[in-house]
Amino acid sequence: MKTSATICLRVLLAAMLSVTVLGPTLWAQTTPSAKKPDSPAPSNDGWHVDVIPYLWFAGVRGSAGINGHEVNVDATPGDVLDYLNLGAMAAVETRYNRFLIPMDFVWVKLTDKKAFSFDQGATNAKVEFKETIFTPGVGYRLVDKEKLIVDSRFGIRYWHLSNSFTITGPVVNNGISGTADWVDAVAGGKIRLAVTPKVFVGIFGDAGGGGARSDWEAGGVLGMRIAKKWTVQGGYRYMSVNYRPQSGFVYDVNQSGIIIGATWSVK
Repeated sequence: MKTSATICLRVLLAAMLSVTVLGPTLWAQTTPSAKKPDSPAPSNDGWHVDVIPYLWFAGVRGSAGINGHEVNVDATPGDVLDYLNLGAMAAVETRYNRFLIPMDFVWVKLTDKKAFSFDQGATNAKVEFKETIFTPGVGYRLVDKEKLIVDSRFGIRYWHLSNSFTITGPVVNNGISGTADWVDAVAGGKIRLAVTPKVFVGIFGDAGGGGARSDWEAGGVLGMRIAKKWTVQGGYRYMSVNYRPQSGFVYDVNQSGIIIGATWSVK
């Protein structure tokens, strides 16, 4: 599964690179040579709302712990699908002129049935994470051109985790569960480059901390407008968090995988 995920990522990056290189040439060939009168971009005016439902096929790798019991997890995106894990994700991006109010919500259930436990005498560990991530923020559109959009963003990322371990072995049989909540401040941005009138490449990311020692994400998408109010996109997202409070709860993991979704421009 790691090989297939690597191949998918390479193909995606190659497609994004080829579109980025060839897109402007194709656009130039299809754009009328007559110069159009200069006019303000209509996207700058008034309220705009985009609703973005999406799916993130994320694997998880790292360490988790509850009350001194620590396990190592390594589940690929394919493993997550095999275990019939569930998830619900959506983003809403509201803008008034250049002022932004972005929000992102993720709820996901992740399972690793072959985790490694550091408990003495343990031979097997099953780990289940129920994860809620909510990231509201504010921002400002620094650049708003026909071919280039650059946004700055500032906000918080709220985490709620409900973790459970089942650790078994010849001399051990433990069922352990715990929950944690914390908030991190994050700052970052998003860049969108139009490579043809209908195709664009986007990159995004942020970083911060607070309740966690570190909390950051980065990703990229290749998108296409298929109707006046609809755009589809696909790409890759990577998120990392290191949460180690004094209570003994540990969540030091990286989540990454392919992301696909659609944007509905409500207004």
